[in-house]
Amino acid sequence: MANSTITTQCCIAGGGPAGMMLGFLLARSGVDVVVLEKYPDFFRDFRGDTVHPSTLEVMYELGLIGEFLKLPHQKVETLTGQVGAERLKMVDFRHLPTHCKFIALMPQWDFLNFVAQQGKRYKTFELRMNAEATDLVEQNGRIIGLRAKIPDGTLTIRAALVVGCDGRHSTVREKAGFESDHYGAPMDVLWFRMTRKSSDTTDTFGHIEAGKLMVMLDRGNYWQCAYVIPKGGIEQVKSEGLEPFRNRIVEMSPFLADRIGELKSWDDVKLLSVTVDRLRKWWRPGLICIGDAAHAMSPIGGVGINMAVQDAVAAANRLASPLRSSKLRDDDLRAIQERRTLPVRFTQWLQLTIQRRIIGRVLESQRRPKPPLFFKLFGIFPALRRIPAWLIGIGIRPEHVRIPEGKPL
Repeated sequence: MANSTITTQCCIAGGGPAGMMLGFLLARSGVDVVVLEKYPDFFRDFRGDTVHPSTLEVMYELGLIGEFLKLPHQKVETLTGQVGAERLKMVDFRHLPTHCKFIALMPQWDFLNFVAQQGKRYKTFELRMNAEATDLVEQNGRIIGLRAKIPDGTLTIRAALVVGCDGRHSTVREKAGFESDHYGAPMDVLWFRMTRKSSDTTDTFGHIEAGKLMVMLDRGNYWQCAYVIPKGGIEQVKSEGLEPFRNRIVEMSPFLADRIGELKSWDDVKLLSVTVDRLRKWWRPGLICIGDAAHAMSPIGGVGINMAVQDAVAAANRLASPLRSSKLRDDDLRAIQERRTLPVRFTQWLQLTIQRRIIGRVLESQRRPKPPLFFKLFGIFPALRRIPAWLIGIGIRPEHVRIPEGKPL
């Protein structure tokens, strides 16, 4: 086992959307940056695959949108909801003041590989795979680096700034001693795939029935399905058996009856344990957390990846200059949290409200639901569909790239 030490200006723990985007943006502006990803590749099934208009706008501002949209993806311009027997158009992205007026459904590994390739155009960018952050290096109350487990030993990275982007189970935030507030969730989500046939509907939609809720995302040749269950209810679902679970899926989407046998075992179903939390303080001298490491989001609206990217853009805008000039201050870290707290708090409040007032009640209900009045108004007045489109697709206080590009390789 070998031990080695390197020095950089910024070390980022975690190669998810927040970490990869921040690493790319900082390197693009001339900052020496090392990104650590604990796995050998980005291939993870059932990660967030929804790239919203706000993230697509960032790609446009970087001059990358043309190349980005050459990657395989599906466009979602509207969202449909079925409540009981009534089916209603709920969301319409086609009027947003963005260059891309749709959600792009794209495998997250393609998104991350694309950003990594863009980062590698700059000599100040270094991505280390199979490198897992395990501890922080502290000196006189300030974080001055971290330690990582690598295949042949331990790597110590000394840096002016460490950024925790290692997700909702963040090692960085645990080692930093950060405290978080947990807001609870009445649900968990079971993810699985079903073959999509050309005769199927082209809608991306959600379906609510008594005690049941399912969302289906059109992924071209397959449906990515999310079946919502009560919080902690996975063992109950499994104890009832796979066949009753298949039957409930067919009850929600009868056109899947001819292929429901594709769910051969519980290995074909993945559990997402829903968590909503937020750090009380995201930073301490020499360290800041962003993305899920700072605030785990509910899957409602699929906004997690886009909130992470927005955090990364805001952080890069604030950090690039002080990191290049070795003049990083605590005020810079404080300013990032202050800027991002409003959109994060608002989005989580909206998600929690939907969880409590709609999803929680649906899961407890025994009667077939009828659409509430505001759902019906979306169906009657198409212009109202632009409101949820804005909240989902753009959000509160969208970020824009403000830092100039340095010299590529």
